[in-house]
Amino acid sequence: MMNIFTRFNQQTRLRFAQLVTQISLLACSLLINNLVLATTPIRTEAWYQQNTIANLQQLDDSINFVVIGDWGRNGHYQQQAVANQMDNLMYWLDGDFIISTGDNFYPNGISSVNDPYLQTSFEQVYSGPNLFEPWYLTLGNHDYRGSVLAQIAYTKISQRWNLPERYYSKTFKLENQGDIASNNNQILIVFLDTSPFEADYQTNDKYISVRSQNAEEQLNWMEQQLSSSHAKWKLVVGHHPMYSSGKRFGKTESIRQTLEDRLEAHQVDAYIAGHEHDLQHNKVKGKQLHHFISGAGATTRPVKNRSFTRFAKAESGVMAVSVNSQKLLVQMVNAQGQVIYKTELTAQNK
Repeated sequence: MMNIFTRFNQQTRLRFAQLVTQISLLACSLLINNLVLATTPIRTEAWYQQNTIANLQQLDDSINFVVIGDWGRNGHYQQQAVANQMDNLMYWLDGDFIISTGDNFYPNGISSVNDPYLQTSFEQVYSGPNLFEPWYLTLGNHDYRGSVLAQIAYTKISQRWNLPERYYSKTFKLENQGDIASNNNQILIVFLDTSPFEADYQTNDKYISVRSQNAEEQLNWMEQQLSSSHAKWKLVVGHHPMYSSGKRFGKTESIRQTLEDRLEAHQVDAYIAGHEHDLQHNKVKGKQLHHFISGAGATTRPVKNRSFTRFAKAESGVMAVSVNSQKLLVQMVNAQGQVIYKTELTAQNK
């Protein structure tokens, strides 16, 4: 008897193959979702009370947020463990929002707003109840290997995903402390797209879409944002670091030459980056700007103390920030819920 498949014409066989592929993708997605649910504990008040984070601090009258970077691994490596602990951290920190320093999806970004990776590497991994606060995201180099426009468009689909443009800014109002009232009690956070500042990407075909971006236009916009703001705190977030105690030590010249003098001139308090898969605090002697790296959302790489290193650790985890009108407190928290570093900045006279 002639095999039934030989009766199908080429178009029918193609449609059948596409249907099988779609069913397979759906089955894989459901399987991954079930595995995530099986490995993620149900969060109750009792669970949080049993999982306190020792030595975690929160400033009075503060805005509190968590910074994560280089995380999009479909739940593999330490991504799920970091996500679980980040939910616990947001609970104890009373977190207001989350910042991503980029490389949201490895290795090649996403293809569209319907890419299953948005579900299996974001929605299903960061499913803890305290992670449904606003996420403010930046783009990393791996995001440029896929559709940047798809990540921007997802802003209109997900209530918590905020990436309205390739670069943008947000201002948050702080509470006045004591009897001191001030109209500059604000935090300005400028979110940059730093891939166009990397000279190597202009000739690397993996990042061909970077070449169409106008770096000078973005820099002019950034300087306008910084110069027109009277905020007490000015923070800038970008994917690529200006200084690194990790793998890319000595290889950050493009970003440093582009940004450092500009941020120093505008009295920016801190530059927050990812790209390096670790947790760092760097500060150059004689410079005002503090450099923080939070890129340990899934994997880690070795670090080494340099002349500018204040802290560097190759541990999976995130950065917690608590800020009020007088102080900015940074704490590094690993995937086991341990505070492994903390430092405090004092507001400048502005």
